[in-house]
Amino acid sequence: MINTATRSWGRLATVLRSLYEYVVLYGSLALFGAAGLTYTIVGAVLYPLLPRRSGARLGRLIMTGIFRPYIVIIKASGLVQCDLSALDALAGGEAVIVAPNHPSLIDVVLIGSRLTNIVCIMKANIQDNILFGGGARLAGYIRNDSTGNMVRTSVAELKDGSQLLIFPEGTRTTRHPVNKFKSAFALIARRSGVPVQSVFIESNTQFLGKGWPLLKKPQFPLIYKVTLGKRFEVTGDTKAFVDDLEKYYREHFAEKNCN
Repeated sequence: MINTATRSWGRLATVLRSLYEYVVLYGSLALFGAAGLTYTIVGAVLYPLLPRRSGARLGRLIMTGIFRPYIVIIKASGLVQCDLSALDALAGGEAVIVAPNHPSLIDVVLIGSRLTNIVCIMKANIQDNILFGGGARLAGYIRNDSTGNMVRTSVAELKDGSQLLIFPEGTRTTRHPVNKFKSAFALIARRSGVPVQSVFIESNTQFLGKGWPLLKKPQFPLIYKVTLGKRFEVTGDTKAFVDDLEKYYREHFAEKNCN
């Protein structure tokens, strides 16, 4: 009788735990979406009214003001663990190209929650998205539909003191530990004279990675840790630099796996 009651309570606890995970996961995503929609409406109104630089600065602060509470909320749930403290070393505002690996959709949120003057290079269809378009335009985020314009705008932003977030893989990781690196970020670094800061995002999950079904619940807790690697100046052949940097990332993750 006692064993039966214990098993029943155990099954009930499992069901309640699973229900809690679903509520927190999709409730937090819904909250994030609502915040994004509100911001894009505000951004669409303010964009034509404010000077470009002050509007961009305000837009980036608002974006951090959305990302940071979101991280606080999901951490408070007990289902997510984040160690983003390494990014505080970049918070002083020095112009730099922040170049993380890109395992999941949450990567921009992780970085943007700590850095208040970050400008992102975004896929054009994301910038046209109803949830983020107005806010992204206000924040001065850069479209990637024209390589030449993307490079020129990125160089101008860096020379104006912004920090540029760009993923060398170009898209979320499909071949672990990293995809083959693209070359645009190195060209931007060389033309702007701004260093590339290597950033490693490590996680125990493929949640929100490439091909992850949105309604598929991951195993909890989700763990994210961001660390800084070496900082590089790009002065010579960009292709050689890109190949060397990709090798550096691969060696880093190979060493982590060995440990």
